[in-house]
Amino acid sequence: KQYLYVVLGSALFAASVNLLIVPVSLYSAGIVGIAQILRTVLTPVLPFTAQFDIAGIINMMLNIPLFLLAYRSISKGFFFKTILSIVVQTLVMSFVMIPREPILDDVLASCVIGGILSGFGVGLTLRSSGTDIIGFYLSKRSFPITVGQLSILINIFVFGICALLFNVETAIYSIIYMVVMYSVCDRTHYQNINMTAMIFTKN
Repeated sequence: KQYLYVVLGSALFAASVNLLIVPVSLYSAGIVGIAQILRTVLTPVLPFTAQFDIAGIINMMLNIPLFLLAYRSISKGFFFKTILSIVVQTLVMSFVMIPREPILDDVLASCVIGGILSGFGVGLTLRSSGTDIIGFYLSKRSFPITVGQLSILINIFVFGICALLFNVETAIYSIIYMVVMYSVCDRTHYQNINMTAMIFTKN
């Protein structure tokens, strides 16, 4: 059941990115966003014309150091789920055809619908304890930076590059997509729910 969640969640995330976000020239957050930016920069100078979106392949390559980190520092079960998640993302991003024309003409609508589907996919994957390698790693070490702070720093870098290379509008809409995605992810991923326990003792 957990491996099924990983496959379904990863596929839903990657498909929603290809079908709703990429056609309106927007970018995802985190490592996937970095892979998409590199794809956009490298495609004009590649010596061949790729018949598929190479962002998935770049995403896989960027995750290799994280694979090694997970293998040495985290359980094998988590490691294999993470590999499965990234492999599914790579296959879907590579072979799900990006529409020539956006499915939704309105960019904001694409942000919202794409964010909902992506967030549900990521949340479904995290339910089975997969994907979030850095989060698990930092939680086991005494780092002075939290997972949330690191995520913010990475995304500031991603969307800052978007604003510099493309335009501010692209960065703003990409941020809207990210906010919707993470909001839905938090509601789907029940491990992020805060719980309060009252403990009674009797002398």
